[in-house]
Amino acid sequence: MTRRPTNPDELFVAARGGDRASLARLLSYVERGGDEARAVARIAALHVGSAYVVGITGAPGAGKSTLTSALIGSLRRQGVRVAVLAIDPSSPYTGGAILGDRVRMQDHSDDEGVYIRSMATRGHLGGLAHATSEAIRLLDAAGNDVVIVETVGVGQVEVEIAGKADTTVVVVNPGWGDAVQANKAGLLEIADVFAINK
Repeated sequence: MTRRPTNPDELFVAARGGDRASLARLLSYVERGGDEARAVARIAALHVGSAYVVGITGAPGAGKSTLTSALIGSLRRQGVRVAVLAIDPSSPYTGGAILGDRVRMQDHSDDEGVYIRSMATRGHLGGLAHATSEAIRLLDAAGNDVVIVETVGVGQVEVEIAGKADTTVVVVNPGWGDAVQANKAGLLEIADVFAINK
């Protein structure tokens, strides 16, 4: 029986070779923090810089997950290797991710060129999880061409994704807000692309 990798260096080699379990373990280290997370960050830093990061954000129910799923399909038809970091609300009981976003991406669950990971906010504000930046770097270093970060449903001032993504897509519904809201909506100011989802 083949011995499973256990330390971060071995796990990273396996993850770059396409082993999803090793990548999942590394992402768990990143979420937990501590010495193992620092070791993962050190390793990832040697390999980052090639992935394009797309942030998808918007109000709850705007259609972010549907758009993300469609974008995955389009990228895969071009042969692009895609990782998705789906930021979910934390369960009030366990503190873990509720996993609602992943339900809408099941069409891609058997695709070896797609890696989807949910991450709980665990009380972090801004629409992202505390470890989002480190997770993006790890997914980049693991050899993904595009990293899509789908934020938890956000309001007007939760604009943290703009500092993490190369392109920020804001998903809105027709008739979203009035003129007064539009004038104060920080969310609208960060968009590189607007997606009107009806």
